[in-house]
Amino acid sequence: MKRKEVMILHGILVLGWFIASASSGRITPQEKAESVTPIPTLSPPEGNMTFIDGVTWCVARPGVSQEDLQNALDWACGPGGADCSQLQPGGRCYQPNTLLSHASYAFNIFYQQNGNSDIACNFGGAGALVKRDPSFGSCKFLASETSAAGSSAMLGRAWMAMVAASLIGLQLIV
Repeated sequence: MKRKEVMILHGILVLGWFIASASSGRITPQEKAESVTPIPTLSPPEGNMTFIDGVTWCVARPGVSQEDLQNALDWACGPGGADCSQLQPGGRCYQPNTLLSHASYAFNIFYQQNGNSDIACNFGGAGALVKRDPSFGSCKFLASETSAAGSSAMLGRAWMAMVAASLIGLQLIV
C-alpha cells in the first residue's frame, strides 16, 4: 500500500473513531446558539460481525513478515489487552514456539474479546479470518458464537483496534 493510501485510510479510521465516540456520549459536540436544525450523527453499524458457517477464528496470515507479526503480537498482548499467559513457557499454547503460532493465538483472543468484528482481526493486514478450528493438542482456541451482539463497549474497542491497526500500518511504512 502506498503511503498516500495509508494516510487516507488512517484519516478515515480516526474519523470513524471520533464518530463512534461521539455517539457513545464520550465526546460532546459543541453547538452554536443559533443552530436550530439537528445534524444526525452517523455511527458504524453495530454487530458488524463476519460469520462463516456460524463460527470463525482469527489467525496470523502466513507470509506476513516476521517484523509485522511481532509488532502485531506485541500490540495484541500489550495495549490490545489479550490474555497471552498461555503463550508463556509451560503454557498450553507455548509449543510450537513459533511467531506464527503465538501470533495466531493472541490474535484470536483479541478477536473473541472484541465481539468477533472483522476489523478486530485486521492487525495491520497480519490477521485473517478462518472457518477451520486452529486448535491443536492441548491448545484450544476460543470460538465465536453466532449469538454475540455488538454492544457499545465492544464497538468502541473494535474502533480502537481499527485505529491501532492503521497506526501499525503507518509505523511499518515510515
